[in-house]
Amino acid sequence: MPSLSCHNLLDLAAADEVPLPSPTPLRLPRVMSVASPASPTSSPSPPATPRRVIVSHRLPLHAAPDPAAPFGFAFTVDAGTVAYQLRSGLPASAPVLHIGTLPAAAAEAASDELSNYLLANFSCLPVYLPSDLHHRFYHGFCKHYLWPLLHYLLPLTPSSLGGLPFQRTLYHSFLSANRAFADRLTEVLNPDEDLVWIHDYHLLALPTFLRKRFPRAKVGFFLHSPFPSSEIFRTIPVRDDLVRALLNADLVGFHTFDYARHFLSACSRLLGLDYQSKRGYIGIEYYGRTVMVKILPVGIDMGQLRSVVSAPETGDAVRRVAEAYKGRRLMIGVDDVDLFKGIGLKFLAMEQLLLEHPELRGRAVLVQIANPARSEGRDVQGVQDEAKAISARVNERFSTAGYTPIVLIDGLVTEQEKSAYYAAAECCVVSAVRDGLNRIPYIYTVCRQESNALGDDSPKRSVIVLSEFVGCSPSLSGAIRVNPWSVESVAEAMNAALRMPEAEQRLRHEKHYKYVSTHDVAYWARSFDQDLQRASKDHLSRRHWGIGFGMSFKVVALGPNFRRLYVKHIVPSYRKTENRLILLDYDGTVMPENSIDKTPSSEVISVLNCLCEDPKNRVFIVSGRGKDELSKWFAPCEKLGIAAEHGYFTRWSRDTPWETSVLAADFDWKKTAEPVMQLYTEATDGSYIEHKESAIVWHHHEADPDFGSCQAKELLDHLENVLANEPVVVKRGQHIVEVNPQVSQNACMFFPCFQ
Repeated sequence: MPSLSCHNLLDLAAADEVPLPSPTPLRLPRVMSVASPASPTSSPSPPATPRRVIVSHRLPLHAAPDPAAPFGFAFTVDAGTVAYQLRSGLPASAPVLHIGTLPAAAAEAASDELSNYLLANFSCLPVYLPSDLHHRFYHGFCKHYLWPLLHYLLPLTPSSLGGLPFQRTLYHSFLSANRAFADRLTEVLNPDEDLVWIHDYHLLALPTFLRKRFPRAKVGFFLHSPFPSSEIFRTIPVRDDLVRALLNADLVGFHTFDYARHFLSACSRLLGLDYQSKRGYIGIEYYGRTVMVKILPVGIDMGQLRSVVSAPETGDAVRRVAEAYKGRRLMIGVDDVDLFKGIGLKFLAMEQLLLEHPELRGRAVLVQIANPARSEGRDVQGVQDEAKAISARVNERFSTAGYTPIVLIDGLVTEQEKSAYYAAAECCVVSAVRDGLNRIPYIYTVCRQESNALGDDSPKRSVIVLSEFVGCSPSLSGAIRVNPWSVESVAEAMNAALRMPEAEQRLRHEKHYKYVSTHDVAYWARSFDQDLQRASKDHLSRRHWGIGFGMSFKVVALGPNFRRLYVKHIVPSYRKTENRLILLDYDGTVMPENSIDKTPSSEVISVLNCLCEDPKNRVFIVSGRGKDELSKWFAPCEKLGIAAEHGYFTRWSRDTPWETSVLAADFDWKKTAEPVMQLYTEATDGSYIEHKESAIVWHHHEADPDFGSCQAKELLDHLENVLANEPVVVKRGQHIVEVNPQVSQNACMFFPCFQ
């Protein structure tokens, strides 16, 4: 294993990997455009619409083996993927380029010729990963470490739950794969024009790789999985790397406020970053850049789904399903086979329903469609075995001639057949214990509304039993929300759904359909695209400097008027100046802000004395600290001036007396402020009060970041109210709330003295 002391983790990432293939670089245009005929006298064409580059783990393609097809595979568009569906919300004139890996079936067909073919015919550019690297990246780090952890499963007992403990070699594979995506993007990206939209946790590290190569790139990232509580996320050994990577994007999107809230908490607790909400937008200030945070769940493709529902084969399937379950109360569940979909819990709830409500035996039927698993391992097999065992037991107990309470369909089911079950079922049950979004209830609602196969002209109705732990739950306020871990609660919700009056079912259905039809995938994509443009609109007008190594890399963004100070310019100016005023802030400038021992070192004292010896210099230390502490620390500096307590007290040299900015001051207001601060100190663990001669300060840097910040805001409001008629200023600073006289303004009284 390579040494952990390697200074550049981006290079270290590939140290143990099979070298990535390096074919002859493709001759690809950095700006793709469609030629259009124009007459010699035509007016200049308007500026081209910026290209959208959609980056996802897999390309939105199907690949079917076909010896007669080019490269041995028949490629078709996978219209069911979000990466493809979002195109409906992008500007019609905008070129779109997809970047991702090939479908698994065609992974071995990699070649430059295939890349050019897919680019020309599908606007898709494949990323080629060696099979062993892709296996470690996807099935190793992503699916068996990162994905379970994002869904709140800590790898405590990996042999039984399928999760893996953190392995640095797998993390290096993850970085190598992300670097390969960055390499492909580098070949085609126009960073000043293109808008890059990265999707999901597989590519969490990609924003850092891109930002390092293109400091002004316009990068958006949307996480389709949950972002867990910071208590869970902080268990990741490379947690700082991943948070910084997301902050290297310009816009970070989440399905729900909870996910965004957890991300903001992680930024605060790990990196000490605060956020601000302004005019409806959440922003994190990060080295001069404002990283915007967006909250909006993905919708469904209404056009694509309507075409499926209206297809003749779908209508035939609806009638077959309705006939097969005639006289039954049909409920439907559609889930991927994984640990978090709660299929076993759903079957247990069905069993409980039939136990507690005998009148539903022989009538209530739950059809469960189990989509193929997206990964492999013992955890998947365990879920399949559990589902089959529970369904077999329930069916054995309650089945009668012609009646099976749980119908488990684990084979391949077409979209038309699924739509038929949705359209025929009067209730949809989603019992996932954790899920990023889950669009099944959206699809179910539309199928119930749009299907006319049964010739029923009455108003449409539906009921959804929905886990409160899935991302779509907040947007479906008409659903019966349940705790999936409570089998009894789910069973009662299913019973309530089956007994609900038709009028109420129609009202709930209408409410859901209105939301789903107006907040479709086009609405989501359009909104994200507009916010990405807004978040990156100042890139070209700002100056950017890259700092840091490896995954700690970040960009410092500065305004157009910023001018860097060069030694070769400063020294000549310094030498020819006859009268110099040098004001040095203490904490954070003379001494590092995170230093525990704030006493100045002998080197600092020596430098200050050297500056003070020059008769052309007047040197001052400016600090919010008290005068006694500063006097003690800088006693060896005879000619050094000190401005203590933000300039309230001033001393021109060691042997001159302290002066104050006012002749007399009334500090009776402290008798009012101190009890209020004491109240918040007792209620906020880790906070304390600092007493100064001219001021009083409440510190909360050692308190819980979220609670301390909340308490500081409350204290600020409280003090402003009780001190409204006092000649003081109440202000909030870096982890402090301070009250001081109005005249104390950070050494502002120096300047008249030097004029």
